[in-house]
Amino acid sequence: MSMSKLSQAQYYFYNDSYYDNPVMFEIGGSAGAMNCLTDLGGNEGIGKRFVKDLNYGKTTMTGGAYLGVMYKNAIGARIEAAFGKVSADDAILSDVPVTDIARTRFNRNLNFQTDITEFSLMAEAHPFFLFIDWESRDDEPPRYSPYFLAGVGYYSFNPQAKVGSKLIDLQPLSTEGQGLKEYPDRPVYKLRQVNFPLGAGVKFELSPILNLRAEFVYRVLTTDYLDDVSKTYIDPSAYANNGFAGTRLQNALLLNYREINGQNTQPGGKRGSPTQNDAFFSFNIKLGINLGRQAIN
Repeated sequence: MSMSKLSQAQYYFYNDSYYDNPVMFEIGGSAGAMNCLTDLGGNEGIGKRFVKDLNYGKTTMTGGAYLGVMYKNAIGARIEAAFGKVSADDAILSDVPVTDIARTRFNRNLNFQTDITEFSLMAEAHPFFLFIDWESRDDEPPRYSPYFLAGVGYYSFNPQAKVGSKLIDLQPLSTEGQGLKEYPDRPVYKLRQVNFPLGAGVKFELSPILNLRAEFVYRVLTTDYLDDVSKTYIDPSAYANNGFAGTRLQNALLLNYREINGQNTQPGGKRGSPTQNDAFFSFNIKLGINLGRQAIN
């Protein structure tokens, strides 16, 4: 291929040995850590947003795969599948002083865990390439590139509580009256929902073929029921009034109210904090394969 044809189809050298096409593809996988912020657990004092109430000991592994497309290394989009697990437990506050307000969360004695499956479509922007015209410069473009992410996702979850060694699904138990006639303002929450991923990362080109990325993504959720906890305690007689019976009734009564240390929370008492939705997030290392970079013969 002549240099004139190359210049029409491709736009800059990589390492003096490869040309990039304007449109490049990348396929890869990721592994990392996932955690969440919900009504459960936390730290001393009044519950607050983000790192103040983050329980690092609840961090778990996550993994996934992605396929992306980039235009001149500046803007791009990708589809991604991610799989992980999050959990939280009031028992983590066992060492909080009796006089601390967070002791009420320990006494609440709730816990949850859920698997997460997420599929997302995200756009990414690379400022080093978006605002600098490397084609008009003599120096080589950098092999590292910070970037920002935003998009939309569709994820599934299923909060469960552990009783002894047994995990019990919480959503069918209407622990806060969801779907019961006595609580018409509390619909049953869906176990598949839309979220909004926001994040940032840095990409480093290991070779003409391989990329390494480090990336943080925070998911903005539209629900406060990732952990099945949000509002107030309900009247336990509502379960029998709505046809609960047998094991389902037993589990609903057990997992609606688990207070310890002699507390006697009445119906209408605070169980969660509905003013803040739950969230989950991940930090991943990604290894990708470039598709579209061509060697100069």
